[in-house]
Amino acid sequence: MIPLNFINGSATVCFGFAIVHTFSVGWIHRFANRFPAGTATRNLVALFGEVEVVFGAWAAIWLCLIGIVGGFREVSGYLATCNMTEPVFVFVVMTVCSTRPILSAVEMGIERLSQWVPGPPPIGYYLVCMSVGPLLGSVITEPAAMTVTAMLLLKRFYGQGLSRRWMYATLGLLLVNVSIGGALTPYAAPPLVMVARNWGWGFPTIMTLFGWKAIVAIGVGTGLTTALFRKELSGMSWDSSRDESTALIPKWVIGTHLLFLAMIVMGGHHIKIFFGLFIFFLGWMTVTRQYHVDLRLRQGLLVAFFLGGIVILGGPQQWWIEWVIVHSNVPGLFLGAMGLSAVTDNAAVTYLGSQVSTLSELGKVALVSGALVGGGLTVIANAPNPIGFSVLGHSFGADGIRPLRLFLGALGPTIIAAVCFWFL
Repeated sequence: MIPLNFINGSATVCFGFAIVHTFSVGWIHRFANRFPAGTATRNLVALFGEVEVVFGAWAAIWLCLIGIVGGFREVSGYLATCNMTEPVFVFVVMTVCSTRPILSAVEMGIERLSQWVPGPPPIGYYLVCMSVGPLLGSVITEPAAMTVTAMLLLKRFYGQGLSRRWMYATLGLLLVNVSIGGALTPYAAPPLVMVARNWGWGFPTIMTLFGWKAIVAIGVGTGLTTALFRKELSGMSWDSSRDESTALIPKWVIGTHLLFLAMIVMGGHHIKIFFGLFIFFLGWMTVTRQYHVDLRLRQGLLVAFFLGGIVILGGPQQWWIEWVIVHSNVPGLFLGAMGLSAVTDNAAVTYLGSQVSTLSELGKVALVSGALVGGGLTVIANAPNPIGFSVLGHSFGADGIRPLRLFLGALGPTIIAAVCFWFL
């Protein structure tokens, strides 16, 4: 039997190395370029420069260490306690939402709404995409909202010659908006899912405490970002015509795909249900294959690998996260939850808070508010964030997305959200 102190301590050390590794991926990519192209050495080094690989790799290292010290039974016993429902659900939702019929339906809706916005078409489309897209997370869950919004940004804006400053600002805004955009219902945002049932928070409570504040924060943050880059967006080339192959997708195909998505979302907390539906969905895709391109399995698998690593390494962090929560006042809980969310998963922060029986009602609201607001600062802060990295990462060139620049890009929207959630 391995002492608990060794398990917690070694997991925390590996967790710390994973965080440092996350902020070093740009340097690792540049180091990989020193080796001849196509060689196994270069490919291996470049693999460890992928953000999605980081936490899964360090989780594997930690499990090997536990296996060496305590044997296979210790490893299998610990893995049996890990809940892998969320990583698998994210993989399923990413795969379904990246299909052409789903993207076509969302794109049509955003295009029609953007026509009501006065001014150049890119401005209207950007405003609607960055506000309505994340708010869809309260209906179709945050991973689905992140997938479709990031895909539309990739298609319409990224790769169109816009500045690197705009790219980081938009990605930071997207992560923050998705993190708070799921706060209109009790089942969409992971930090709320962890506590809503235990604390008796239904839809009216969630909407009163967080939902309307999220709408205001998304509107203000998106509006200010659009105004800041208005000239750049107005000057880009814009093709209002839709892709011909997408326009030819029959409504019944779109409808059946949306139905599958709705059923998968409703069964999102039960892996046997939503994965079974996913198997049926794959079969349905063979029937409607003439309206598809190849499934995007790689991105979903990488993101699931990333989240699986967080689940494995995140559990043993309870000893220090819970200490911070217990020893904080209400303002400290709000700021502490924001800070903790940046270096660990925000759902883990609220879950551990729900285990503290002495937490006041104001403390509960402050804890959840801070976790929601801080969910866009880093790739590990919120479960859907790796999806945005995976979809948009290649647009940033060979070095990929630099976490420090992303942090700075998300800082402005985070401050706006913090002001809205604390003062309104």
